[in-house]
Amino acid sequence: MKNVREKVFVCEWRIPRKIEFDRKDPLAYHMLVCDDGTQEPIATGRILPTGEISRVAVLMHFRNKDVDKLVLDGLLKVAKELELREVFIHSPLDSVDYFRRHHFNVVGSVFMEAGIPRQRMACPIEDVSSAHYYLSH
Repeated sequence: MKNVREKVFVCEWRIPRKIEFDRKDPLAYHMLVCDDGTQEPIATGRILPTGEISRVAVLMHFRNKDVDKLVLDGLLKVAKELELREVFIHSPLDSVDYFRRHHFNVVGSVFMEAGIPRQRMACPIEDVSSAHYYLSH
């Protein structure tokens, strides 16, 4: 998990390590996807007991294979097991319209996170389970 996030967020996105690996990690439920052939980790994501989905990362060579959907499906299963009523994300601004089309609603004002403008978006768990998503940090 850490290796995937290091490659995607710290190396590619240039997010400082101390921001990427925050105090929420020990509280989160993590999903890890491994390559069928090599058994090497290729994607990860986390969900907090609050319903926050974040740190979804897919290695570059696997991004065109819908691996992020496997991560999200796993995180949504955790959300259902936790009996959460809704999930939320901190969407990059260029993805807000995309998430609106998939039942997420804007909540609050735009804010900065790790040097990136973001918008909090939330969705009732029963609405999110039938859609297709692309998630990021």
